[in-house]
Amino acid sequence: MGLRDYLPLWAHEWIDVIVPGLQIVGILVVAWLLQYLLRRIVSRVGQRYQLPTDLVAPVRNMLRYLIYGAAFLLVMERLGVSATVLWTGFTGFVTVAAVAFFAAWSVLSNLFCAVLIFSTRPFRLGDVVELIDSGDKPGIKGRVIDIQLVYTTLEDVTAEHAGALLQVPNALFFQKSLRRWRTDPGTLSL
Repeated sequence: MGLRDYLPLWAHEWIDVIVPGLQIVGILVVAWLLQYLLRRIVSRVGQRYQLPTDLVAPVRNMLRYLIYGAAFLLVMERLGVSATVLWTGFTGFVTVAAVAFFAAWSVLSNLFCAVLIFSTRPFRLGDVVELIDSGDKPGIKGRVIDIQLVYTTLEDVTAEHAGALLQVPNALFFQKSLRRWRTDPGTLSL
């Protein structure tokens, strides 16, 4: 007994449309459910470990794009596009993306260092930090007021530039020595 035995007579000539259509709907439903589940898991992990939303949101977005990209490839295969063509297109895209990422290395370095700052916590909001060039020269010094994916913003605490905002690339915090003065957890002032 085949599928045709379970369908009404009018559907027999539409079987070549109905089956792939149902498969496509199934792929889209599974992709949506998987994306929803992973989004909730990432959000709960972010809340549980008190990760900043600047770190959690890109992870959620990346997972969503990966899942929907895979679903798109599966749908295209169901529509008759050759897996070889899809694989060739995908690898070509990955190659171009790798070249673009290599060209944007400093930005990627700052993004990776932001992840390290969020996870290792070498300093926190409100701390006063100083990047030391060498032992005899004063470096960049300021109170941490914001930590973003590319830059950390410091409020200058030196007498001649008090209140000025300094945007320091995150990679610098891992290239130079760091001196830190902690503030009380309840206050952001010295």
